[in-house]
Amino acid sequence: MSVNKVILVGRLGRDPETRYTGSGQAVANFSVATDESYKDRNGERQKRTEWHKIVVWGKQAEIAQQYLKKGSLIFIEGRIQSREWQDKEGQKRTSFEIVATNFRMLGGRAESAAAGAGGAGAAPRGGDDFDQSAPAEESFGGGGGPAAGPEISDEDIPF
Repeated sequence: MSVNKVILVGRLGRDPETRYTGSGQAVANFSVATDESYKDRNGERQKRTEWHKIVVWGKQAEIAQQYLKKGSLIFIEGRIQSREWQDKEGQKRTSFEIVATNFRMLGGRAESAAAGAGGAGAAPRGGDDFDQSAPAEESFGGGGGPAAGPEISDEDIPF
């Protein structure tokens, strides 16, 4: 048995960027920062920030594009996925990303509006759940999203 499950709570480092595959499926990419505080050997408080690449598919990607803004606090569930590619010099590279299956906006309307500099009524109330794994009629995210991932060609990769 194996498990590939990620849970993150952090802030968006940039607005989501949404593109569409050749078949018309939406895919959104954004980054999320998480940080931790610890004491070093000298007893001084240190802070370390980790940046995570997030990928969201289908209806969930469209919702992310509409409501998530740089600075928004978000809860994300998903899985780690690696991607291999060649750089301009022909070197084989590997990058890691989190494929979100569920996300939830945290914080209130005021925080969402302040993060996006939009109107207070533009974002759904804090705590709305966008779950790609639930049936479509029970959530915002359902349907269209790949549980195991769709077939992707190099032309479909959004970066």
